[in-house]
Amino acid sequence: MSLKQHESQSASGRIFSARQLTKTYHVGEVDIHALRGIDLDLYRGEFVVFLGPSGSGKSTLLNILGGLDVPTSGSVHYLDHDLSQASQEELTLFRRDHVGFVFQFYNLIPSLTAIENVALITEIAKSPMTPKEALERVGLQNRLHHFPSQLSGGEQQRVAIARAIAKRPDVLLCDEPTGALDVTTGITVLESLRRVNLEQGTLTAVITHNATIAEMADRTVTMRDGQLVSISSNTVKKTPDQLRW
Repeated sequence: MSLKQHESQSASGRIFSARQLTKTYHVGEVDIHALRGIDLDLYRGEFVVFLGPSGSGKSTLLNILGGLDVPTSGSVHYLDHDLSQASQEELTLFRRDHVGFVFQFYNLIPSLTAIENVALITEIAKSPMTPKEALERVGLQNRLHHFPSQLSGGEQQRVAIARAIAKRPDVLLCDEPTGALDVTTGITVLESLRRVNLEQGTLTAVITHNATIAEMADRTVTMRDGQLVSISSNTVKKTPDQLRW
C-alpha cells in the first residue's frame, strides 16, 4: 500500500506520531543526548512553531521527522509508515515525494535564475506545480528571471520557499527561516509560509528562537535539553504583520 493510500485512510488527520524518541550522538568518549524520550503528534494543516535555546533538540527532531536522520531509539510514523525502520532508499523517496525543506540559508545555485532554481525540484517531482506558479505563490512573479545576486535576502528566501512547495509537499519543515533577515523582510517571508499553510493545507513546522513568531501558530512546542517542556495552543492567532518583534 502506498503512502498516499495510507494518507486517505488517516481519519484523525494525524501526519506524524513520535513515541519515546531519542537521539544520542557519540563524540569521542562523550555521549550527547540530543533527544530524550519525545512524544509528539502533528496534524494535517497545522502551523506549529518550535521554540527553545540552541542545543535544545529542535533541529534534531525536525531532521528525524523529515527523514534526514534516524532516531537512536523510539519510533516515528508518517501516517502508517514507520520512518524509524525505513531504509535509506525509502527515506530518500519519502523526502522527495512528501517533504519540503526551508533553511536559514537559502542554498540557491548562483548561476541559475529564480525559475531555474525552482525547476530543479519540479523536474523530479511526481505532480509538481510549474516553477512559475510556485514563484507566484510567494509573490515573486516579477523576479522569475533574476539571479540570486540580483535578489534581496527576503526574495532569495522566498525562492527557497517556492522551491520547497513546488512539489506540493504534505509537510513543510522550516529551520530558522527568518534567522538571517531583518524584521520587515522576515514578516514578508512569514506571510509566504502562512499563505502556503492556509491555501494548500500543508502541515508547516517552523523552528525559531523568536518567541513572537509563536503568536501566529496553531500550537507552540517548547523544548529544552532534548525534552518537550510544554505544548500550548493559540485560540486567537496573529497575522505576521501584527507581530511585534
